[in-house]
Amino acid sequence: QVQLVESGGGLVQPGGSLRLSCAASGFSLDYHAIGWFRQAPGKKREGVGCISSSDSSNSITYYAGSIRGRFTISKDNAKNTVYLQMNSLNPEDTAVYYCATDLVAICPSRLDNPNFRGRGTQVTVSS
Repeated sequence: QVQLVESGGGLVQPGGSLRLSCAASGFSLDYHAIGWFRQAPGKKREGVGCISSSDSSNSITYYAGSIRGRFTISKDNAKNTVYLQMNSLNPEDTAVYYCATDLVAICPSRLDNPNFRGRGTQVTVSS
């Protein structure tokens, strides 16, 4: 049974940082890509980033142009956990962040409507 459990969200001031974690179970990050999408109030889902399986060289895809250079996705296969390091946060980054997978090896062209997702973790950027 696929399970994705996010943690690490919270309230942070503009310019601050947060690190989100997603513990995956029921499948292996050695063989499956995993990533993040977010949804802000009243807005459409937006893919954030994805990291492919180890078999696919752990290739990273960032979907949202607004996060490039500020967010970094990584994973620990031994812990079967994916991370999203978010720096230089601004109020436009406020959203619920979801961990997601399509159970395929390579990152899909978009990750805003995945086959599996977690319950999400709230990130609020505000002074």
